[in-house]
Amino acid sequence: MTTPETDSIVIIPTYNEKENAAAIIDAVISQPHKFDILVIDDGSPDGTAAIVRSKMEQYPGRVNIIERSGKLGLGTAYLTGFRWALDHGYEFIFEMDADFSHNPADLNALYRACHDEGADVAVGSRYLTGVNVVNWPMGRVLMSYYASAYVRLVTRMKVRDTTAGFVCYRRRVLEAIDLDAVRFKGYAFQIEMKFTAHRLGFTIREVPIIFVNRVLGTSKMSSGIFSEAFLGVIRLKLSKVSRRNVNN
Repeated sequence: MTTPETDSIVIIPTYNEKENAAAIIDAVISQPHKFDILVIDDGSPDGTAAIVRSKMEQYPGRVNIIERSGKLGLGTAYLTGFRWALDHGYEFIFEMDADFSHNPADLNALYRACHDEGADVAVGSRYLTGVNVVNWPMGRVLMSYYASAYVRLVTRMKVRDTTAGFVCYRRRVLEAIDLDAVRFKGYAFQIEMKFTAHRLGFTIREVPIIFVNRVLGTSKMSSGIFSEAFLGVIRLKLSKVSRRNVNN
């Protein structure tokens, strides 16, 4: 295992993000705390990977890329990134979107929640202090908000934004989770990771953020992702009950 020059890495999955790739990398690199970056690009035909490679030359050792052959899913992108980050010795491992819906400045607050305040998982929460979402259609806001409420009801997690994709994990959390057993790829991936961390007894802390809908590029959201989340929560809960019965 290598020893990086910083304790933190931000994993950014991309697919056709040429409008945002250079700017998001610059914004993360410019933060007061030193964050390295790992981009997981799923074969973007628009040249996203080439832009990232140019930033690797600009910021040697700070920016990295894994290029995959096609669209393999958000969850598998993060799992690939988690394994890479663990192999390379990072202590704080972040998930973040490429499209500026997550403000790079908020990385520092998530870092403090884990590094200074003792959280094992820090979640950038859209719903901790109300509904802090900008420029989303009302139908999508309601669907997301009530999806999180539904997850809380089923899982009993005290997390208001269970589908959030802006997260910091301590290394020990990802080492404790069987990454090979994670089953979901879309919204349910985010739920499954939080639920598993919760079930293992790790401390999850929410940090309020303002989520801003992308300005450039095309959203990758689909109704199928929400369907996976709805059904996935039931499967997660049932699998927990089944394991408990087996253990008894």
